[in-house]
Amino acid sequence: MRHLPLVLFAALVLSSSAGAQGTPLERRLAAALTVPHVSQARTAALVYDLQTGDTLFSDHEALSLAPASNEKLAVTYAALVGLGPEFRIETDVVGRGEQDGTIWRGSLLLVGQGDPTLSSAGLLTLARQVRAEGITRVTGGVLGDESFFDTRRTAPGWKGWFYVNESPPLSALTVDRTAYAGRVSRNPALSAALLFRTALRRAGVFVTGGAGTGIDHGDGLPLASIESPPLSAIVRWMDLHSDNFTAELLLKQLGTLVAETGTTGAGAVYVAQALAAAGIPLGGVRIADGSGLSLLDRVTVRELAGLLRAAWEDPEIRPVVFGALPVAGRSGTLSDRMRRPPARGHVVAKTGSTTIASALSGYVKHRYVFSVVQNGNPVSWTWARRAQDRFATVLASQ
Repeated sequence: MRHLPLVLFAALVLSSSAGAQGTPLERRLAAALTVPHVSQARTAALVYDLQTGDTLFSDHEALSLAPASNEKLAVTYAALVGLGPEFRIETDVVGRGEQDGTIWRGSLLLVGQGDPTLSSAGLLTLARQVRAEGITRVTGGVLGDESFFDTRRTAPGWKGWFYVNESPPLSALTVDRTAYAGRVSRNPALSAALLFRTALRRAGVFVTGGAGTGIDHGDGLPLASIESPPLSAIVRWMDLHSDNFTAELLLKQLGTLVAETGTTGAGAVYVAQALAAAGIPLGGVRIADGSGLSLLDRVTVRELAGLLRAAWEDPEIRPVVFGALPVAGRSGTLSDRMRRPPARGHVVAKTGSTTIASALSGYVKHRYVFSVVQNGNPVSWTWARRAQDRFATVLASQ
């Protein structure tokens, strides 16, 4: 059969399943998914009509599959539910010691709380706030505090190659996505302290001591503080560009809602709780990280389509989720896909690609919610994406 023309191959596969796909729309959607080099037994798809609530298409909806970056959808939903779209992440400067005129006799702690957007420009803003307190000299050093999260730099189930190549090291205190002196720092908190020491000098505050790491025990004096952009902007960046680093830090941020220290495991517990509270089926689902890189992650299209439908039904979350997803032919990871009508501009969805998984889940024309997940060893990206794009285009043509 491998030598059969594509049209004949599709017709043969479709004819074997046509009895289970009754309506004309179901038959067209089934045909769209039928491509060579992608296992139909390891392909799942689901479509809901948002206006009627009806299921328009279902194939292997409870099949447990690797999600690729569609895992970020669960983090997006749980973060918006648990923290709210306007939530901002603080970074603080705390003085350990006392002020004597223009001299701070002691050390300064740069305290991170997991802001993935913290930059050198933000450090300069903090430094200028310290200078505005009348401080021109610090007798001690500058310490970076990353204790808001654990110090595990990767997530469970990651391949060794993913470290640095797919995500910078994870930490509650990172500046410029851990870039330091032209390289990725393996000690983000120390690098942040060094960068802050430089920022202080630029702001007119001379630091006598060096840089290191430490922990704020709550007995210091608050001297400066900045906030991240709102969560709505952070998840938009994460989903548009499928950013692994942001997804992992947000998952640890969610972990602080159920544990004293933010960990990947605690974050996964919170995400599962948030999904369950919304009535989203979790059979066959395993949350091991936030990005979808983990080989341990598993989703079902029933879960993915369910959380997208739950987001749509929440008037506070709907515009944020809808605005965060790539738009076919226009933005993010869909800018070069489905560039022609009727899909262009009408399919809004999260992509996902690893060697073993390809996925696309989102909305079509404010009327349909859909999810397609395909697995293989490896999976053919070219054919999987072609099937996904054809599937979404069928919906856009309705």
